[in-house]
Amino acid sequence: MAKRIASAQKQARKGAKRREFYRTKRQALKTALKNLAAAENKEEALKLLPGVQSLVDKSSKRRMVHPKTASRLKSRLAREAADLQS
Repeated sequence: MAKRIASAQKQARKGAKRREFYRTKRQALKTALKNLAAAENKEEALKLLPGVQSLVDKSSKRRMVHPKTASRLKSRLAREAADLQS
């Protein structure tokens, strides 16, 4: 951490808070994606899909994920969920 300059100390504190905030958000997204991938049947996957898509949208809005990556991910998730056997 910065030693002498007050503004540098403040920026270091802000960075630490932001890092922790985004770390939890990123982990929640990864967990949701894994839960959807682990869905065994179509009904379960379609039930989880809206929540996961919402998390992907929020991550895109916060620029944690590029908007085009988010769009591609949502499309693939929807296709995979629809292709599961009942």
